[in-house]
Amino acid sequence: MAIQVGRCGRLVAIALVLGATQGSLFAESQDFASRAAEEAAPAGYIAPMGLTGDDIIGKMLERNRLRNEQLQRYSAVRTYVIRNFEGKLAAQAVVRVDYEAPDKKTFNKTSEKGSAIVRHLVFDRLIQSEGETSAGREHHNSAITGANYTFALAGEEEVGPYHCFVLEATPKRKDKYLFEGKIWVDAQDFAVVKIVGRPAKKPSFWINHADFVRQYQRIDGFWLPYRDETSVEVKIYGRRIFTVDHQQYVINPASPLQADTGSDPDD
Repeated sequence: MAIQVGRCGRLVAIALVLGATQGSLFAESQDFASRAAEEAAPAGYIAPMGLTGDDIIGKMLERNRLRNEQLQRYSAVRTYVIRNFEGKLAAQAVVRVDYEAPDKKTFNKTSEKGSAIVRHLVFDRLIQSEGETSAGREHHNSAITGANYTFALAGEEEVGPYHCFVLEATPKRKDKYLFEGKIWVDAQDFAVVKIVGRPAKKPSFWINHADFVRQYQRIDGFWLPYRDETSVEVKIYGRRIFTVDHQQYVINPASPLQADTGSDPDD
């Protein structure tokens, strides 16, 4: 399972889930894709050593494979929040996530507040959607690979402490789990630092706009989600913004069996 950035289906799934609720929540519409375009690389940009977008994605996929081989398990705490355009809280849930290679995830809510309807229709369905795209056909159909996208190297930019290549990603088909937008790839680790985009296929009749930003962070050599922000505007019902903050990572802790025996369970 490509933990670092094998796919962006979960981000697109947020817009799908929000559209299905027909106005229970929906995001403050900020045109993130347009904002990204304003950050475009300087005119006349020349790629180093003739490097192409496909070259960078190829290096990224190989580095991801090596990182994923080393990532056996982790835990994290996510905070899901939905607010209206005035900042008023609609719903919130704090969820502990436990991952075990190659593709097992368990979710346990530790607290929640706000609208029970929104929590059920959005948070619960989003967690379910994540499970569906974590492996198998949905995973491969939404992976950030040359099979699903064409990539063009647009320039180089700094994103916080990371020096990045900027790629324009164009989906090869109108698919509900694909996106169109930009990807920032760390020039040293060849890991995704940020993704800005919108669904390749309009998620719902009710949705006028659906845009997202995902940011990653480097922890102990692994690149893991830091923050998701999805903005949606829905016909009649207005605008909301959905954020997911990823915190308190514990990476590769000993399994319960290892902790009890002090040895590898395969020994």
